[in-house]
Amino acid sequence: MTHLRRSLKYFLQITLIFVLTIGILMLSGFVSKDVAVAFQQGWTSVAYILGLFLLMSFAYPFFGYGKRTVRSQGDPAGQWDAIDAAMAGRGYQKAGETEDGGRKYRLSSATARVMRLWEDGITIRPVLGGFQAEGLVRDLSRIVMAIDRKINDYGN
Repeated sequence: MTHLRRSLKYFLQITLIFVLTIGILMLSGFVSKDVAVAFQQGWTSVAYILGLFLLMSFAYPFFGYGKRTVRSQGDPAGQWDAIDAAMAGRGYQKAGETEDGGRKYRLSSATARVMRLWEDGITIRPVLGGFQAEGLVRDLSRIVMAIDRKINDYGN
């Protein structure tokens, strides 16, 4: 169900950007206001474009969300303060706890949350040998590095 919800959000976002771009081009006179002239196949081309957007938006959650592991030693309970500090440094705030002993974080900025269509959640769970972070792939590498620097001492 989460995948379907994310796909629908991305489809609406891509379609809105497309409609706004074409609308601006039509209103400014760069493109004809007649769809049959603006697109080679007219409305058929628009249907093909929307179909392509549908396929892209359905595939994106498979590649856009993932998990990364942060290696650490010691008791996970003693490292949550450092993880909270690392997440705060990346612009996240604690949103709650999971039933398996992990924590959920959300972006602090309302604007950033809207730009990510409220799909800004990062979940961090203790696993054997460290922690596992789950969320948007483009954010995970920076978050994992920030947490790693806070909880592991590399002699710095």
